[in-house]
Amino acid sequence: MSSEPKSVTTVSDPQPGGVALSSMLGVRLKLARQTKGMTLKGLAVSAGCSESLLSKIENGKASPSLPMLHRLVEALGTNIGRMFEEVDGEEGIVFRAGRRPLITLDPLRQGDGITLERVIPYSAGHLLQCNIHHIDVGGASAGPIRHAGEEVGYVVSGEVELIVDDRSFHLREGDSFAFQSERPHHYRNNGTKRASIFWVNTPPTF
Repeated sequence: MSSEPKSVTTVSDPQPGGVALSSMLGVRLKLARQTKGMTLKGLAVSAGCSESLLSKIENGKASPSLPMLHRLVEALGTNIGRMFEEVDGEEGIVFRAGRRPLITLDPLRQGDGITLERVIPYSAGHLLQCNIHHIDVGGASAGPIRHAGEEVGYVVSGEVELIVDDRSFHLREGDSFAFQSERPHHYRNNGTKRASIFWVNTPPTF
């Protein structure tokens, strides 16, 4: 994790509370919508956002919040991973340190930011999705989020607060957790140093 990453997905002017994504996100959302035969208004209604905001997202002029992005891809019958073209490693088996794709969440609303390091780069056929969540001091996930599935995590370093339903859990290095993804959940780093969580969920939703 100390070597240079393969790629970092960013956007030059992220919106507050948004996910910092490359401009290709809007193009891929629009293509997925058109492929599914949905109108801009139809998708906006399904995702619970305004038609004008969705238009800005598709044109790369705004970034969706993480919860909104979940709702958009759910309405499109896909997942967030499909919005990124990620290439498998050696025969789709080995993914070298420092060469795994990164997704950087918007620092304007998420404290000092969150970076998701893909342990399993997106590829059709995976039943599991796995990322290392690197959370800077003060960083917090947008949420709470809820979706179909199940997830499990292991705190690799640092300390984090995990909130599931209305319950708050203070987790330290070496602690683990598991819960059904339908339960509202989010997390934050209230510690004094960067934290990392090895996080697995199924089915893939990000």
